[in-house]
Amino acid sequence: MVFEIGVYHFGELTPDPVTGETVSPSQRLHQLIEQAEVADEAGLSVFAVGEHHRPDFAVSAPAVVLAAMAARTSRIRLSSAVTVLSSDDPVRVFQQFSTLDNISDGRAEMIVGRGSYTESFPLFGYDLASYGDLFEEKLDLLARIQDSDPVTWSGDLRPPLHEASIAPRPYEGRRIPLWVAVGGTPASVIRAATRGLPMALGILGGRVDGFTPFVDAYRAAGEEHGFSSDTLRVSVNGPGFVAKTSQAALDISYPYFAAGMKENFHQRGQGHLMPRRAYEASASEMGALFIGSPQQIIDKILLQHEAYGHERYIMQLGFGNSPQKESLEAIELLGTEVLPVVQRELASRDAAAA
Repeated sequence: MVFEIGVYHFGELTPDPVTGETVSPSQRLHQLIEQAEVADEAGLSVFAVGEHHRPDFAVSAPAVVLAAMAARTSRIRLSSAVTVLSSDDPVRVFQQFSTLDNISDGRAEMIVGRGSYTESFPLFGYDLASYGDLFEEKLDLLARIQDSDPVTWSGDLRPPLHEASIAPRPYEGRRIPLWVAVGGTPASVIRAATRGLPMALGILGGRVDGFTPFVDAYRAAGEEHGFSSDTLRVSVNGPGFVAKTSQAALDISYPYFAAGMKENFHQRGQGHLMPRRAYEASASEMGALFIGSPQQIIDKILLQHEAYGHERYIMQLGFGNSPQKESLEAIELLGTEVLPVVQRELASRDAAAA
């Protein structure tokens, strides 16, 4: 498979730590659409947006935002990052992304997860005590809807379906790629593996190769259940920033990353300080953050690929609301300078190994 690189954004609305300004939801959404346009033009593989349900985020309806992006792009794949499936209905999720798939002529994807932000559970009437069970059951139903139409299904936490036709179906009868978001818990890894679903591994810290045991466990469990290596795909997703020089990347991104860790890190009041020295350590050669020049990002992706053998890397470019101008420049660098070199190098390695 050809290695893929993309970007994702949560659409934060917190004050700019440098200027003190706060953008409106309308401004942020238009900025995200512009970023997707530039990513498409630069040749990146995927653009994704998160889902949150509180006033400091602009995106609560990813499929709607992605549909707007679809109308302004022609090639790039469009995904959620993530769809909080535990507090949504799999029928509606499928319908929304199938609609997106038809609008985009077959470019929709879904990354589904349990959600590390919990506001959506009381908002939609779900009990957090059922956090894990809700996801298990709804993931099974979503996969069933993907596989068959009409659908007959029953579970414990949602009314049953009997010969239910779920429409529309995806573009030209294709299957929408469905990834399971994993935050580093063994149970989540096994859940994706035993269903033969691709794993989107979210990494916020530690070593660049620190999740090797999880990737190995995912592939081993998947193979035990009869799934091939082509099915058991791995994506690495996490914060990063790229600029023409390593110093510029650090200087531009640090204030925004530090603000994001303090203000928007999962639950309110649970953020923490990120000193500059700690940030630089996390961005070092063996650190998990992808902060640096194009060559540094290339080197780190290739280094991580030696450990994980993954097929995709998606950078959370907008963590903490890095400025639009610099973000657009970073997207161009990822698409024009990083992606072609990574693809060439990995193709060369594969040819040598063969």
